[in-house]
Amino acid sequence: MAGIYIHVPFCASFCTYCGFYSEVLRDSALAGRYVSALCSEASSQRGFFPQGAVIRTVYFGGGTPSLLSPSQFEDICAALAASFDLSAVEEFTVEVNPDDICRSGGRELLKAYRGCGVNRVSVGVQSFHDAHLKWMNRRHDAVEAEKAVELLTGSFGNVSLDLIFGYSGLTDEEWEADIRKAAALGVQHISAYQMSLDAGSMLSKLADKGCYAEPDEDACRRQYFLLQDVLDEEGFVQYEISNFCRPGFHSRHNSAYWAREPYLGLGPGAHSFDGGRRRSWNVSDLRAWLDGAAAEGETLSDADIYNEKVMLGLRTSAGVEATLIGESAKHNLSFDAATGRYSIGRRDMFVSDSIIRDYLKTD
Repeated sequence: MAGIYIHVPFCASFCTYCGFYSEVLRDSALAGRYVSALCSEASSQRGFFPQGAVIRTVYFGGGTPSLLSPSQFEDICAALAASFDLSAVEEFTVEVNPDDICRSGGRELLKAYRGCGVNRVSVGVQSFHDAHLKWMNRRHDAVEAEKAVELLTGSFGNVSLDLIFGYSGLTDEEWEADIRKAAALGVQHISAYQMSLDAGSMLSKLADKGCYAEPDEDACRRQYFLLQDVLDEEGFVQYEISNFCRPGFHSRHNSAYWAREPYLGLGPGAHSFDGGRRRSWNVSDLRAWLDGAAAEGETLSDADIYNEKVMLGLRTSAGVEATLIGESAKHNLSFDAATGRYSIGRRDMFVSDSIIRDYLKTD
């Protein structure tokens, strides 16, 4: 199994909490240059995958892919199809913002997605409370969020929705209402992330100035447990620290990351992995990438590979094979005799980072 990831580095504005690489899209000509360069990069990487690898997933992430026009999206898809065999693709995901779907050109955008083979859409809602959305500097309100999800579920049979918890000002009652609203809208997948102080984000700068204080760990733990319990009640299965799905609707693309399957990343800041020892990444600078800046990379050591298998595997409910960690397994892991695998217990997922560190090699 193999996948292709396309990084779209544009946003209409920056969210308060986000430290991911992107640029505010002010120049339509720059977007056109990006599309042309991406199509060229796809052609230049047609020999990337090892012989016999079958491309099963395509994922447009960002940034905000839904800022691309229908014709720009179609041009990129045509370039991918010209460079790679996409006949076996099972999952084709695009990340979208609610306001882009609700605007006047939203229906044309959805039509372009369907015409290009998109069968899964991930929508960044984050909250259904206007006060929190405004504080996050999101471009949509709660009404638009709900309308966008309804439009998406009416067009696609596989819709994922993002939520955020663990920030000051969010009450348990509001958080539970967000979770239940998401489930009631009929989505098949929910990703929920605890807000963190990402380097370079506005939130991090506010914290440095003493203008924002993170909630205490007990509050975040309580909201995480609430997330687990409500989604379990609503029929969702937790298959990774932050990801929940209705049976059969796990993200195949992201699951391939955790299984260390090969993937090709296209666009500024995108990462690639050959499935063995080689990882590489494009420069996180649009103009440098447009000017042909070479990708950087590293060759993984045996210890690196072991650590990746442990770190990625223990993020998931499937865990890792017992033979990987052997006698080093401690009481903080659960063992399934039927599968011969160790995994982190459901409640311990909240402190997974500290548990995983116990099993990493330092040399």
